[in-house]
Amino acid sequence: MGVLRPQARGTPFQYGGLDRVGDFWRKLRRAFSVEEERLSEEELALVERAARAVVKRGLATPALLFLESVRPLNFIGSQAMRFLEPAVRSVFSAEDYGRFTRVLERREGLDALIGHIEKLSEG
Repeated sequence: MGVLRPQARGTPFQYGGLDRVGDFWRKLRRAFSVEEERLSEEELALVERAARAVVKRGLATPALLFLESVRPLNFIGSQAMRFLEPAVRSVFSAEDYGRFTRVLERREGLDALIGHIEKLSEG
């Protein structure tokens, strides 16, 4: 066996930033953290862009139902986004998509997305 090496450019490992096993465990520990981290302005802009895309397509209610139901599993849900990447890439570039999934790994990222969708769908 050997050390886990980054795969060729464009693979799920490359986009997800899981180039090392240690990085995976660090992210998994953060998934169960009770500490709150504030989102940066750049991260909030990504969240708002996603919320606008959801509301524009008339999917606010199904998206809110889904997001609320998977809230306890937000880290696992963000990993499932790797599977949904082709559909979501219509809204984000490859770099922004990777950043967006990392935002959703954190509890406050999911809360921010839900809040933006609710605010945009009301007005």
